[in-house]
Amino acid sequence: MSTLITNIAELMTQDAEHRVLKNAAVVIEGERISWIGQASAAPAADEAVDAGGRAVLPGWVDSHTHLIFAGDRTAEFEARMAGEEYSAGGIAVTTEATRNTGDYDLTRLAQGRVAEAVSQGTTYLETKTGYGLDVEQEARGARIASTVADEVTYLGAHLVPAGADADDYTKLVCGPMLDAVRPYVRWADVFCERGAFSEEQSRAVLQACRDAGLGLRVHGNQLGYGAGVRLAVEFGAASVDHVNYLSEQDIADLAAGWSGWDAAAGTGGRGTVATCLPACDLSTRQPLAPGRQLLDAGVPVALASNCNPGTSYTSSMAFCVTTAVLQMGLSVHEAVRAATYGGALALQRDSGSDVDGERAVGSLAVGHRADLHVLNAPSATHLAYRPGMPLTHAVWRAGVRAR
Repeated sequence: MSTLITNIAELMTQDAEHRVLKNAAVVIEGERISWIGQASAAPAADEAVDAGGRAVLPGWVDSHTHLIFAGDRTAEFEARMAGEEYSAGGIAVTTEATRNTGDYDLTRLAQGRVAEAVSQGTTYLETKTGYGLDVEQEARGARIASTVADEVTYLGAHLVPAGADADDYTKLVCGPMLDAVRPYVRWADVFCERGAFSEEQSRAVLQACRDAGLGLRVHGNQLGYGAGVRLAVEFGAASVDHVNYLSEQDIADLAAGWSGWDAAAGTGGRGTVATCLPACDLSTRQPLAPGRQLLDAGVPVALASNCNPGTSYTSSMAFCVTTAVLQMGLSVHEAVRAATYGGALALQRDSGSDVDGERAVGSLAVGHRADLHVLNAPSATHLAYRPGMPLTHAVWRAGVRAR
């Protein structure tokens, strides 16, 4: 079954050539894109969809979420808005609620959050464990996550549970807990931050998870200058997320990892992507991550929602893009790229085609997965020009119309 989407006013591919096509069309066959070009040259297809002069982007790639949770932290949010400083300790509130919720309800809640994200143009997303914090509950969270998300990350090292010894808990994270979640996850993460895990403890977690064959991510440099970026670069982590407080050396270290990378050819050594989480920054009243400075230094940037109950209860990638343009100094094209290709790069899903069967996401090119986001606007500029407006008109996810 093939579908021609035609009468596209602006097609922003976010591919290696950064193409922006006018009066364009796309053909989908199965789950793949089979043709892209000018609408006047489009081949025939089994069915045709008229985009009505709207803009088409790749679907959002949300590379950082925490969707497996129950409960509510409205009181914490209100206190923070009244001036209380954010600390990592609020995670314990969600942990208790999550542990007390059965599998069916926890799965249903996560599915609902995924559906909300897809309805706003997200077509590929990652989510983490981290609200179980014991062996049984973390394994349960990983198992449920594997049924609702495209990518699953092990975050047993989210917070040391109340009453536990930090070093003893770190050993649990590196041993029995890791063994229990391993069948369900591709990635591992650690919250390297004051109030969470020290540099030494974070290093132990990263080493154990790397030895277990997992890809690595790091929560780092959110609440102050620290070791997060340094550890991420040292261990070759795919991304370091938050990055609110960066020294000149941090930025230089991140940039050095990409010095030999050729995005067009997909060759050279990969470094660590800097993932900015602007919705979280606004909610916690932290300074916005220096996305402009990172891009100018040659560091690839991703934008992600960080959807979670405590500090960023939104899955709106459009909101993140708007904030990046209006407050972080990114152009519309740069912000959209960070929310699509950048997320794919952070998840190492930016390459792949008909040749290897692992279809790329986050960009529109022949052979890539057919993840398309149609805006109810003639150009992507409207995402920032009309902030807060519900601009998603239609969504295709792996070739299937999801909205």
